[in-house]
Amino acid sequence: MFKKKYKPQFGILTIILLAAIAVLIAADLITKHFEEQQLWNIVIIRNFIEIRAGIRNSGCAFSFLDDNPEIGQPIFITLTFLLLAVLIFGFIFIPNRFVILKSAISLLIAGAIGNLVDRIALYEVRDWFGLNIFGSMAFCNFADFWIVLGAILAVIDLMFLNEYAVFPLTKTAKAAQQAKKEEEERKKAAQSADGAEAEVPVSEDTTNESDTKENGD
Repeated sequence: MFKKKYKPQFGILTIILLAAIAVLIAADLITKHFEEQQLWNIVIIRNFIEIRAGIRNSGCAFSFLDDNPEIGQPIFITLTFLLLAVLIFGFIFIPNRFVILKSAISLLIAGAIGNLVDRIALYEVRDWFGLNIFGSMAFCNFADFWIVLGAILAVIDLMFLNEYAVFPLTKTAKAAQQAKKEEEERKKAAQSADGAEAEVPVSEDTTNESDTKENGD
């Protein structure tokens, strides 16, 4: 995705995605605030989809790894800062033609910041949306949804859609990879031709040296 030198990528897409990140973070924090203030308790589909107030998660997404918060929270906070550094670097330097990938990174950034605010301010994450996963209720929030959606989009794009896809499915991806392959073949052919040309003067010089020695004798 990058050439020899890293170059920041700015433009209309960057502005749109920055605005989207701000909106997504605000949506997460606002819903958490209203959950706390209004004590939501709504059963949409019993034992499958429920909205419940007062759920607090001292672990990771969907109440995962919530034991020993005194140890876990500093680790999660540190890892989140490291992840954000990588994501922000990618957001800035990945070319804007990778729209889906940059959108996925934007979702990941918004989700990471949304939960990071909770971890720093409260040392836990406010969850309110319950979903039955593998037979048990797991509670999460909008930030978790942004993270999951962003991860899914990034995997799909890297696996199937963009020009570096492992298994390209789109015409654009296939055409880009074909063009790249042809360019590499042209470079190899040019290098082989240069190598062949470089050998010719050497043989001529050797012949001249031999002739000179014979004439001298």
